[in-house]
Amino acid sequence: MKVAYYPGCVAQESGKELDMATRWVAPRLGIELVDFPNFSCCGSGFIDEANPTLNVALNARNLAIAEKAGLDLLTVCSTCQGMLALANDRLADPAMRGRVDGALSQIGVTYRGTTKVTHLLKVLTESIGPEKLRALVKRPLTGLKVGAFYGCHLLRPADRVGSESAEEPHSFEDLITALGATPVMYRGRVMCCGFPILFVKEGTANRIAGRQLEDAKAHGAHALATPCPLCHLSLDAYQNKAEKAVGQDLDLPVFHLPQLVGLALGATPGELGLPRHLVDTESALRHIGAVAVPT
Repeated sequence: MKVAYYPGCVAQESGKELDMATRWVAPRLGIELVDFPNFSCCGSGFIDEANPTLNVALNARNLAIAEKAGLDLLTVCSTCQGMLALANDRLADPAMRGRVDGALSQIGVTYRGTTKVTHLLKVLTESIGPEKLRALVKRPLTGLKVGAFYGCHLLRPADRVGSESAEEPHSFEDLITALGATPVMYRGRVMCCGFPILFVKEGTANRIAGRQLEDAKAHGAHALATPCPLCHLSLDAYQNKAEKAVGQDLDLPVFHLPQLVGLALGATPGELGLPRHLVDTESALRHIGAVAVPT
């Protein structure tokens, strides 16, 4: 499988461990990642709110770059997946298409609408599938109880992006099971992490994150795993503030999706960038006999 790789902003900067883990996992799953340094930010939360037409044009340009190379686009960010897929959807409107085509023509870019946008979670659960993935496992995650944290954009809006129920999804849990771990079912797995309002109402955002972490821990989770780097920021990087917001110690490690897969496929914690996490992952790693070594 050869794809245009769209890592998104977080995986290239504050969450570089996500990119590290993706690049370790991809070749072992038969995925060839093709880099395009001229991809731009998807604009979520900033450009999209200020100028929706400009945001669609930016993402149409990203899609056109992959399209010109004859490749579908793979992202490891559910927010980016949502913005790119939404651009494809909005461009079905003739008025929007006319405005965007006019803007792109000025820079010599043509959008035809043939590029499919896919998140790594869907590649793992649909294109590869749990059975094939199970056969590749070298270090079963037996004994590790993991709560999936889907985030908003892979499930909603359900009529545009949802391939499964936004209230009772199961693909991530199926993946966790295939890796040998035990999925933890809790209500917060399909709720918001609070990141969309983090820089507007920080206290409220931290309480939201804290409640989801509390919920998972109360149901026995040793760790969370998420396919969204923005959720990871809320749940890992801001967990100390979430603890203060809910008034209790949480100390719950949070894995990026490809890190969890990489551990099961035999990667060392260092190869997956786990020492970069703010919440120490050692308590979760002990359940599977892995030891983190600082890099």
